[in-house]
Amino acid sequence: MTATSPASTSRRRRISGIGLVLVAVYGILALAATGRSTVQILSDYSEAPLAYSLSALAAVVYILATVALVAPGRGWYRVAWITIGFELLFVLTVGTLSIVDAELFPRDTVWSYYGGGYLFVPLVVPVLGMLWLARHRPGTVRDAS
Repeated sequence: MTATSPASTSRRRRISGIGLVLVAVYGILALAATGRSTVQILSDYSEAPLAYSLSALAAVVYILATVALVAPGRGWYRVAWITIGFELLFVLTVGTLSIVDAELFPRDTVWSYYGGGYLFVPLVVPVLGMLWLARHRPGTVRDAS
């Protein structure tokens, strides 16, 4: 019988249950934002360079958040906090700007209207992600149980 270290237990626990659902949602958002931004940039980038660049930025943020949620260790835990915090900040900023100054975004981004084009998932998911991260710090008794 082999003993499992707290680190390996922590890795397994980090991506189980609700954490697994969170990772799946971020993975889906990463694929959707990557596909959307690629098509937008390749088809008509000159029509809305800011909006399409923000969609590409969203794709990078979602990919990085997905990896950070899965990867073990305190460093990746910090990266998850940073990317998810960045995501929430930009959803709120771009969402507000798309309502206040619609001309700034002649085409929608992933974060326009608080993620309305994605059923507001981009607005809800970072809040849930932050709550989940706060409850699952690496190396804590709660995380290892």
